[in-house]
Amino acid sequence: MASPSTLPLTSAFPSPSRRLAASRRATSLVIVAQGKVKKYRQVILTDDIQEVGKKGETLKVRAGFYRNFLLPKGKATLLTPQVLKEMQLEQERIEAEKKRVKEEAQQLARVFETIGAFKIPRKGGKGKQIFGSVTAQDVVDIIKSQLNREVDKRLVAVPEIRETGEYVAEIKLHPDVTARVRLNVYAK
Repeated sequence: MASPSTLPLTSAFPSPSRRLAASRRATSLVIVAQGKVKKYRQVILTDDIQEVGKKGETLKVRAGFYRNFLLPKGKATLLTPQVLKEMQLEQERIEAEKKRVKEEAQQLARVFETIGAFKIPRKGGKGKQIFGSVTAQDVVDIIKSQLNREVDKRLVAVPEIRETGEYVAEIKLHPDVTARVRLNVYAK
């Protein structure tokens, strides 16, 4: 290895003209590179994230959190005008679907209320007494046989029926729509 005394002087210290040219190039790079970095990003969550937000929510998050966690795991996308427009169209479609489902439930409720009483036969005992009781499943079976409509038995609220007579059961067709169904229980 060469000792420092044997190295040429020009290689260790550049000439003043070379230093001036290098400094001009460096200053032009510094001027271009000077810019403020955004610390926050507007994002739309594509998944539910505990303690952050729910799917479809618009949030302002730190750039590092987005870059290091949300983006690699696919849990958020940057909010752009195009993404915002798509989100609004999707929201309108969802609202239209909810409205359609509610109208369908209201129509079915009108059918239940205008049809009259559903007749439910039971084995009878003395007087008005019947053997067994009428359950939600019995009501669902009668509706299916007479109207060809499927109703979930968990949505049917039947009062306790232990004797013959006329009763009213409630069917929750939609969170906002409840149909009242008349039941006529008679002994065979």
